[in-house]
Amino acid sequence: MSTETLEQTEEVAVVKKPAEGLLSKRRKAFITDPLNEDNPITVQVLGICSALAVTVKMEPTLIMSIAVVFVIVFSNLIISLIRNLVPNRVRIIVQLAVIATLVTLVNEVLKAYNYEMYKVLGAFVGLIITNCIVMGRLEAFAMGNKPYDSVLDGIGSGFGYAWIILTVAFFRELFGSGSIFDFKIFEAVGISNFATNGLMVDSIGAFVVLGVLIWVQRSKTGYVEH
Repeated sequence: MSTETLEQTEEVAVVKKPAEGLLSKRRKAFITDPLNEDNPITVQVLGICSALAVTVKMEPTLIMSIAVVFVIVFSNLIISLIRNLVPNRVRIIVQLAVIATLVTLVNEVLKAYNYEMYKVLGAFVGLIITNCIVMGRLEAFAMGNKPYDSVLDGIGSGFGYAWIILTVAFFRELFGSGSIFDFKIFEAVGISNFATNGLMVDSIGAFVVLGVLIWVQRSKTGYVEH
């Protein structure tokens, strides 16, 4: 090998970038941004329907959260893996097919192992298929990024959705029913005559709590809508 060729090889070796870490700064942002300054509910205003419909009690809200995290993570992974094989003209149909398959799986598992909760959440679990958060991440991220990054993005968006609806459910159940996960909080601390707020078990209560959360979160991050 000539001296010139050796020098060129050394130059390429110097220019070559080191491999990116599994949780580099860029990849950490995929998880942390949706939890706060780019939250899918409070900033992007997506997934509002389930935030209002299923948050009367903590238990169904928790199960709904787990279902959405599962669907968004695995749909992101699958779409990212097959993104180069899907013709552009049918990509939306393929995305819906993947989401529908995962939602059906969640629905059948819930039906088999927790039938009472299946009766409560059955219709709402089905609506995950058209959840704007899930479709948005597939279209905006998974279709153009590698599988690992897409999984991290799904985790971030899923948990960003989950903590908001769980917080809404916490206040709605606490002040609407005087309980958390059906455990009577106020009776346990000796307040047997606590007057629950009927507004909290109505969708108006969900609007109020969610509105306060959006205000607090946007005030904290200094978010300005353009």
